[in-house]
Order: sequence, then structure tokens, then C-alpha cells
Amino acid sequence: MFSGGTYEEVGRWLWNFLTSHAKREVPGAEVVLDTRAEGEGRSYAVRVRLGNRLSSVWKLDYREVAENRGSLAWCRSLADKVRAEVRVLVSPAATVVGRAE
Repeated sequence: MFSGGTYEEVGRWLWNFLTSHAKREVPGAEVVLDTRAEGEGRSYAVRVRLGNRLSSVWKLDYREVAENRGSLAWCRSLADKVRAEVRVLVSPAATVVGRAE
């Protein structure tokens, strides 16, 4: 149903999907999606920001996202991942960063 798409289209879908699930956990959570990194055109670098706290980076392969964004099981797994990252940022032990870009 939603499989395929250009790198940019899939990137927009990915950002919207991750943002909606991050905000379900904590409304102030933001998703930072880097499409210009070393994997431009091939992968996405994802981070979650909550105030001055920033998650570690994880990468998603463009083809994997494009091929699986129509899969409910795959999307559920991705939603669980981003929500878990937000919960880590909410915890008192989360690392505070000086500036998130």
C-alpha cells in the first residue's frame, strides 16, 4: 500500500511517522532526521530530542524503509523503537547535551 517512493518522499514519511509516535510518548519530543549525512540517498540518521537532551543516533536504510513502510509489524517495531528512545530521554539518567543540531 505505502511501499516504495523516492528518497525524499520516504524521508518525509519517516519523519512524520517517527514524530507522531515520539509525541504520543511525550508531546515535547522532536525527531531529528538527517538526510545529508554520509548515507545521503541510501540511509537516514535519526535522533530524538527532548529539551536539551538528545538520543544517540540510529540509522535506517532507505530501501528497508521504502519496502516495509506498508508492513504493520515493521511499523509497530519502528514505533516501539522511537517511543523507547523518548522514554530514555525522560529518565533522570539521560545525558544532557549543550546544543542539538
